[in-house]
Amino acid sequence: MASTVVERAVGDRTVRISHPDRVYFPELGITKLDLVEYYCRVGPGALAAVKNRPCTLHRYPDGIDGEAVYQKRLPRGAPDWVKTVEITYPSGRTANQLCVTELASMIWAVQMSTVEFHPWPVTASAVDNPDELRIDLDPQPGTGFAQARQAAVLVAEICEELGWTAWLKTSGGRGLHIAIAIEPVWAVEQVRRAALALGRELARRAPDLLTVAWWKEERGERIFVDYNQNARDRTIVSAYSVRPHPRATVSAPISWQELADAVPQDFTVVTMPERFAGIGDIHAGRADSDPADLEQLLEWVRRDERDHDLADAPYPPNYPKMPGEPLRVQPSRAKKT
Repeated sequence: MASTVVERAVGDRTVRISHPDRVYFPELGITKLDLVEYYCRVGPGALAAVKNRPCTLHRYPDGIDGEAVYQKRLPRGAPDWVKTVEITYPSGRTANQLCVTELASMIWAVQMSTVEFHPWPVTASAVDNPDELRIDLDPQPGTGFAQARQAAVLVAEICEELGWTAWLKTSGGRGLHIAIAIEPVWAVEQVRRAALALGRELARRAPDLLTVAWWKEERGERIFVDYNQNARDRTIVSAYSVRPHPRATVSAPISWQELADAVPQDFTVVTMPERFAGIGDIHAGRADSDPADLEQLLEWVRRDERDHDLADAPYPPNYPKMPGEPLRVQPSRAKKT
């Protein structure tokens, strides 16, 4: 028997949705078609967060309780209006990755069972030069959103000192993400080192709250400032993206005034469309904000090397050995050797 198919008009396109009644979130009964309608209703914000960027798709063909597929290359069968951009991975290999240019291509990705969108911090016009610095505040065991909130306040204080505009959102889980617009003139490695320097400054100001320790055994009950989210091919879930959580939470842009009372679980596929209809896209001004001068953080890199004897920190395990990187071995194992 042929599967059910519905057609959804998205702008000037018509996207065919197969298996629209397939349940993706069993606890709430949210279907593929519900996800399509969600992304359409928050479309301007969701599109702005990924537009013209290489995008990794987190697909769940059997729903969130099934196996996840992390799709870096464009899935087969894409319409000719779905665009790609060639990117280079840390290994040196290249691939054509989805480059969202219109909302219809996001909806086509949802048709292909995409739940989460993970854009690179670069645009198609400058794939080797990030246009934003990303600060990922990741709670470790023993910490939660309350500590992430405290950490975000410290980030805001530093950004105010530097004269920067910082854009805030929930991760859709227990953490927070902050984005800083920068000029796309620095290499990925420079942006990553700048993020590491910012994380180290945060840890100096609040050593009991924050850490940049790459090895989990050294982090303790602190918020991890994940500087490696700025490394090549590392991505953070986009604003308005759905998360594979039983309650269908989303990564929600919030104002700094909302931070004190924000509850991540309040932002879901069910609640976000009404919020979006009422207040619009809180991040709408990002494209027009003045980019930060990254040279201020690169001076902190030089200060760390000169005054604190702090060189680079480890990369993720799947990366080739990087220039200037310290020994990539767990500290407890290093002591035994």
